[in-house]
Amino acid sequence: MNGVSIKEMIDAGVHFGHRSKYWNPKMEPYIYTTHKKLHILNLEKSVEHFNLASKFIQNLVTNNGKIMFIGTKRAACEIVKKYSNLTEMPYVNNRWLGGLLTNFNTVKQSIAKLDDLRNKYKNQSIYNLSKKQAIDLRRKIERLEKNLLGVQHLTKLPDAIFVIDTRYERIAIQEANKLNIPVIALVDSNNSFDGVDYMIPANDDAMSSIDLFMNSISKIILESKPKKAVSNSSSDKGEKKSIKAKKILKAPEVKKVASKSKPTSKKPKDDKENLGDKRDEWFEDTCQAT
Repeated sequence: MNGVSIKEMIDAGVHFGHRSKYWNPKMEPYIYTTHKKLHILNLEKSVEHFNLASKFIQNLVTNNGKIMFIGTKRAACEIVKKYSNLTEMPYVNNRWLGGLLTNFNTVKQSIAKLDDLRNKYKNQSIYNLSKKQAIDLRRKIERLEKNLLGVQHLTKLPDAIFVIDTRYERIAIQEANKLNIPVIALVDSNNSFDGVDYMIPANDDAMSSIDLFMNSISKIILESKPKKAVSNSSSDKGEKKSIKAKKILKAPEVKKVASKSKPTSKKPKDDKENLGDKRDEWFEDTCQAT
């Protein structure tokens, strides 16, 4: 089973929490110290909780379970899409549709409508569509795809959900709790882990941190999937796909993260201070102190 080392977490900036005045008191057991008014997460706890979540994911996927990845914040959306497509798992990376889980039958109707519109657009000549009608139809398809593309092949409720930010995705967590669907989540120092079954204390804002966990989980999923019996004609395609997956899932070259990215517009209250190159200096001081 693929794990994540403390060194990899440090390089990815997993240990950076939010500014101390915006913390959630429930996260106190997972905070190592405070540096420059910024909470530093205890990475030993992060490794421990990630290993527990990994075992759960491994058992779930071995039994043909489906995990829905949810990350609608800007830092997470592209990463979630990339690894979900690679592992052939459903995902939501644009906006959480209220009732996606609790009102799944209606969602299935929307997916059927999307398939119908695609078929109509593909066979324009049969339906005698004018140029304007074809453009309008394409726009309708794009609107539906924006929210349903990641769940278009979902025929039943997922067996678990993996959430990047518990505050951003609180509605998804509430819906999963109502249906007794297990929740796995990255939880930062300013968030609550209420309703989360497998929490991983980690920086949920830095792209490098999100990519590190998504990469590791994707490896676990691909290794745990039951191997299907395939014919000789299709085995070559399967080999090519596995080679491609291995190339993508090579240990990512993680750039050392000093702090979470600064916002482009107004600075929200819970943004983190930029520690710059002093992170390594802090880490050396901490090692000497211990």
